[in-house]
Amino acid sequence: MTVQPSSSFKSGTLAIIMGGGAGTRLFPLTKERSKPAVPLGGKYRLVDIPISNCLNSGLRGIYILTQFNSQSLHSHVNEAYKFDHFTPSFVEILAAQQTPEGSRWYQGTADAVRQNLRYFLEHPCQHFIILSGDQLYSMDYREMLKQHIENKADITIGTIPVEREPARGFGIMVTDSERRIRKFVEKPKEDAVLDTLRIPSDLLRAIGQPEDADLYQASMGIYIFNRDVLVSCLDNDMVDFGKNIIPTAISQHKVMAYIFQGYWEDIGTIDAFFHANLEMADSNPRFSFYSPGSNVYTVPLCLPASVVGAVRMDRAMISDGCIIGDVELERCVVGTRSIIQFGTRLKNVVMMGADLYEKENLRHVSGVPPIGVGRDCHIEDAIIDKNARIGNGVVISSKKNSPNADGDGYYIRDGIVVIPKNSVIPDGTRI
Repeated sequence: MTVQPSSSFKSGTLAIIMGGGAGTRLFPLTKERSKPAVPLGGKYRLVDIPISNCLNSGLRGIYILTQFNSQSLHSHVNEAYKFDHFTPSFVEILAAQQTPEGSRWYQGTADAVRQNLRYFLEHPCQHFIILSGDQLYSMDYREMLKQHIENKADITIGTIPVEREPARGFGIMVTDSERRIRKFVEKPKEDAVLDTLRIPSDLLRAIGQPEDADLYQASMGIYIFNRDVLVSCLDNDMVDFGKNIIPTAISQHKVMAYIFQGYWEDIGTIDAFFHANLEMADSNPRFSFYSPGSNVYTVPLCLPASVVGAVRMDRAMISDGCIIGDVELERCVVGTRSIIQFGTRLKNVVMMGADLYEKENLRHVSGVPPIGVGRDCHIEDAIIDKNARIGNGVVISSKKNSPNADGDGYYIRDGIVVIPKNSVIPDGTRI
C-alpha cells in the first residue's frame, strides 16, 4: 500500500510530474497507454526517468498529474513506488477529476497544476519543481535548486544548448551575462530571428563552449517556482507554462536559466524514441542505466534469467525472462519475457516483450501465432510492442524513404515499422 501524504512531509521542495499528455506523435505506441507509460530500455517506462531523478536528488514528495489513457500508468506507478509507513515520502497520482469548482479536462500544463494547486499548497514546501513525464536524461535537481536559491530567483528554467536547426523546434531563451532570462521566443523559424537569439560569446566561454559556437538556449520544460510566485502566476486563465506563463513571467519576476549540458532527449516522435532506445545497446551510450548513483527504478519483477541459444549478437540489450533460440541480433533492445524462435534475424529492432507467458501454444487452439517472434523471420528497423504475435517466415524490411502509412496489424511512422500492442502478424507476411 502506498503511503499517503500528510503534514509530516517536511521537504522544502515538492515535485510535480506532468503525465497527462496524449502523445499523438508517438502513436501507435500511445494507442492504449499515455506517453509516460510507454516502455523504455527493455524493462522501464518513460515515467521512471523523472521519478528516479527525483529520488536520486533527495526529493521524496512527488505528484504525477494524469489524464489520457492513464490506466497502465496508474498501475505501473502503484506497483513500482512504495514506501514504508515510517518514511515521510510518497509518489501519488492526481487524475483529472470533476469538482465543485469545475469539470474541465486539463487544458494544458499550467491548467493541470492550477486544478490541483490546493493539494500542493497543503504541504509546507517553499519550492515546486515541475517536470515532464516523457524525457530521457539523468539530472541532479539539487544543483538546479542550489542555483535557484543562491540567485534569489522567483523562477528558474532548465535550459540546454542546442544547435541552429534543432533550435527551430524549441522555445528559445535569451539571457544576460548573469543568466537572467530577458526574452523568450517559441520555435523561431527565420534565420534573422535566430541570429538575435544566439548565446553570447561571454556566456559560451563561461559554460566551457567555444566562443564562436552557434548555440541557443532551449527550454527543457523543467521549472522551479517559489511558492508565492507559482500561486501568483496561476491566478489567471492561462493554460500552458511554455506558451503562456513563462513569457508573461519574464517581465514580472526574476526568471533565471539553469544551463544543463548533459544528455537530454525529448522523446516526442517515433524516430526519436526508436533511436534513443537503440543507442542504449551501443558500447558508449549517451544515456546509461549503469551510472553509479543514478539508479533508474521501476517495478521489481520476479523473473528467471534469460535463456539464450546459439545466438550471434552485435550490440544487444537483453532483459530478464527471455527465451531466445538460435538467432541473429544486431543492435537490438529485447524486453522482458521476449520469445524469439530459431532461424530469425533482427536488426535495429526495439522489442518490448510481453506481460505474460502463455500456458500453451495458441496456434493449435485458435490458429494465431504464439506471443513473440516466430521461426525464420527477418525484421529490420522496427518497433515490436508488447504481446505482439509474429508468425513464421515474416519479413519486415526498412522503410526509410516510405511515407507514413497504416496497414493490417502495423503502422509506418518516420520510416519505422511499428507493430502495436497485441497485434497479430500471420505466417509469411511481408511488410
